[in-house]
Amino acid sequence: MLLFRWVFLLLLLAAGVSFVLYMATGQARYKRFGVAIVKWTVISAFAFFAVLALERFL
Repeated sequence: MLLFRWVFLLLLLAAGVSFVLYMATGQARYKRFGVAIVKWTVISAFAFFAVLALERFL
């Protein structure tokens, strides 16, 4: 559980850095990379919490 929290935090931090780089340079590749990180972080968080919910209720 603690490992997941750290990975989640680091992924969101990487997305934030990517968005800052996009704002500083204007290169669209940083924005695409940041959006991809956020998308897959949210998808993995939903999957993680779905597994936790199934584990609790089954």
